[in-house]
Amino acid sequence: MDRRRFLAATGAVALAGAFRSPALAQGAVKARVGVIPIIGASPIFVADKEGWLKEKGLELAFTTFESGPNMIQAVASGTIDIYVAGVAPLAVARSKGVDVRVVAATAIAENVFVATPKLAKYFTPGTASAAAFKAYRVAEGKPARLATQPAGSVPNTTLQYWLWEVAKADKADVEIVPMGIDATQQAVLAGAVEGASIREPAVTIVQGRNPEIKLVALGDEMFPGQPGTVVAVSGAFLTKNPEAVQALVDGLVRAADLIAKTPDKAVAPIEAALGKGIVESATIRKALSSPATKFLIDPRAIIEPARAMQAYQVKLGSLDKELPFDGLFESKFFERATKGG
Repeated sequence: MDRRRFLAATGAVALAGAFRSPALAQGAVKARVGVIPIIGASPIFVADKEGWLKEKGLELAFTTFESGPNMIQAVASGTIDIYVAGVAPLAVARSKGVDVRVVAATAIAENVFVATPKLAKYFTPGTASAAAFKAYRVAEGKPARLATQPAGSVPNTTLQYWLWEVAKADKADVEIVPMGIDATQQAVLAGAVEGASIREPAVTIVQGRNPEIKLVALGDEMFPGQPGTVVAVSGAFLTKNPEAVQALVDGLVRAADLIAKTPDKAVAPIEAALGKGIVESATIRKALSSPATKFLIDPRAIIEPARAMQAYQVKLGSLDKELPFDGLFESKFFERATKGG
């Protein structure tokens, strides 16, 4: 599996009933979508590849990114209309005058911690995580290197919260190494780092390649209520195309229901979105049932966890101060999507 090819190749909730709004008038609305190619983004892949959005006059064109902070620049410049990535960078963007609104979540508790074989052997039953990191440093004479995404991202914040607030690790025992998701997966497989914060399908891929890579901590353990991937739209796109945004959220609700009830049917559209033959069907199917995969569309469920994450970013110094969430979350589209008529 070459994740560079994977990236290059990619461009519980209630079932929404039949879409209530008529097909969008005045021809198809074309939307440019920025997305991190992960299993947590599956609802938008399913809604698109199943043709549900196109039926309602919404056509999506996807561009992949390595992290949410990188994608924000594209939102700010007007190069993408829809953002599908972590929630953490969005309040920062709004504070800088970028009009962007969260209209749905897609997944929660995505980021988990894995240890490569060199470190995993210290995580024995009954051994506290802090003690495992300390034992590694004593034995190896250097701190364990842990890969994650850049400061300000959900994976980075989640990893640091787990290390310092949950595991109570000594900062002398670990070294955090920021890198993109492609580089993180490759570093884990090559043993270039001793651990990492990763998401599906990377968890399934790396453990499939090397079963000695150990899943040490799940998402909710790393950060309670860990907010994950969201779907946000630019203010300009929402104002101009409210029916298209409603069709999008209706489609996400419908897709999450399909994944929950008949996950086998979701594999083909997800594989098509991620690049057929790049991530195998069996890998996608296994990732859908992974303990690191939890789909959730209701944006209201992540507001308070997102506030808590922002407060922790202030403590870390990746944010100067807590920023207001006023206007960031638009839950009305989800509420309409789940009224059933």
